[in-house]
Amino acid sequence: MAISRPEISRALLAALFLAGAAAPQRGPTATNSELPINLEAASSDFDYRNNTLLFRRVRITQGTMQVEADEARANGLDFENSEWNLSGSVQIHVPDGRLNSGEAEVTFRNNEISRAVIRGQPASFEQRLKDEQKLARGRASSIEYDVRAGTVRLSGNAWLTDGQNEIRGDTLIYDIGRQRIVGNPTGRDPGGVHITIKPGSGPTSTEEAPKDPAP
Repeated sequence: MAISRPEISRALLAALFLAGAAAPQRGPTATNSELPINLEAASSDFDYRNNTLLFRRVRITQGTMQVEADEARANGLDFENSEWNLSGSVQIHVPDGRLNSGEAEVTFRNNEISRAVIRGQPASFEQRLKDEQKLARGRASSIEYDVRAGTVRLSGNAWLTDGQNEIRGDTLIYDIGRQRIVGNPTGRDPGGVHITIKPGSGPTSTEEAPKDPAP
């Protein structure tokens, strides 16, 4: 039986959306250790005896990377090697997009932001797609942003859309630079991946993401 043109188009969309089964390649680095790190906060509290710092309504910027939160705690102001715990309206800006959550852990290595893990109810991610008036949006229990690799890893009831098609799974990896998605990269996640291909124009950026189905 011949396959109709619409069926072929939908199959191609699915192939492009998944971008194959291989792990994503290294994307562009969002920051550079030679760029200055700027920190702004409404207030600060330095505990020199315990080498801890507390900032309220803080913003940390380095190049195109920006981190904002209501509160930030750190084990030192040495960006060569430090860990930061953020809470309250956390936003991490990435190229053409951002991550949002209630709390996050940000790691500085060699004077640059190397890794950020956000958690929320749920944590969310969005990025403006190149050459399109659409948003790639996703959510999960936990999202890890690897700055050097340029990838966003969504773990735990993960959902991601390109503005029209949707993919769900326990683990989704999104390559920011190449705008590629890999679902269940190890092939071992229970339930695999589920794809929904919607014909016609997708939802606009003003529409809310669909809610997770009741368990």
